[in-house]
Amino acid sequence: MRIVMLAENDPAGVGSLLKNALHRHTEHTCRLVTTQTRYTHAWEKDLHVPDLDAAGREELEAVLEAADIFHFHMLADEHMPLGHVTAAPFLAGKAIVHHHHGHHVFRANPEIFQKKYHDLGRRNLLVSTPDLLKKLPGARWQPNLVPEHLPVYSPAPRTPDGKVRLAHSPTRKDLKNTDDLLAVCRELAGELPQLELELIDDVPHVQCLARKQACDIAFDHMQGYYGMASLEALSQGLAVIAGLDDWNSATIRDYFGCDALPWVIARDRDQLADALRRLVRDPGRRAAIGAASRRFMESVWTEARLIADLVRFYENLV
Repeated sequence: MRIVMLAENDPAGVGSLLKNALHRHTEHTCRLVTTQTRYTHAWEKDLHVPDLDAAGREELEAVLEAADIFHFHMLADEHMPLGHVTAAPFLAGKAIVHHHHGHHVFRANPEIFQKKYHDLGRRNLLVSTPDLLKKLPGARWQPNLVPEHLPVYSPAPRTPDGKVRLAHSPTRKDLKNTDDLLAVCRELAGELPQLELELIDDVPHVQCLARKQACDIAFDHMQGYYGMASLEALSQGLAVIAGLDDWNSATIRDYFGCDALPWVIARDRDQLADALRRLVRDPGRRAAIGAASRRFMESVWTEARLIADLVRFYENLV
């Protein structure tokens, strides 16, 4: 299959991760077309429209023409400008996928997208986290993946220095409970002087991963689900705090057929403070949870398993 993924900006690098995993584990080909650069995360680029010269524009048209599957991410569709063209003239004979990642416009107005896909008869719908299933009935959850075998996603030894480092890497602080985390850290400053917050903000992704890798604990958010920050830190063998609710937890267990999940659950400031007290004061507990996190990503939430699931989805497109 020849897959073309299209997005304004690569959502948390997921497009590149999927493309590379498809090439690593299958004989299918995948190209990623993007039109914007947001933040300073320096995601890998493929056919990035602003960078294309005349030869690149010809290549883009050839890729669109040859595609078997158009896989649209976030708000993208066939009318999104791709420089001098759109995907619309190339739709004939293609399978079409719409894949949502929690963009704020989609979260605020899911009915618009529900109606759009209903009216167009589009039924190949994916969401990246379980909570979005409630906003797009009929969609399938395709869990995001990380390449757990790569060194930057693996545990790294560090020399003990008496500090317990807590990583937090919010793309948007207003959506990631950053204010709650800062308030709790201030509250615990006198009680846990060894706790050191590593707030990772607006840096290239490779630098974010390296800084996170040097930490002991990671805080994702308390919105009821999880983000890429969780998956990265779990793979690196950190104890990861997130506010997964019961429904999201049950959906994850059902999808993967597992009983135990590695996250440390905290759903409000009090629970977050208690979780940090336990983890900071008990290095054995911290290490055991981190080891369980790594095992989970190596044996359950694997790149190979998730890309196989995506390929089965592609093979059954309507």
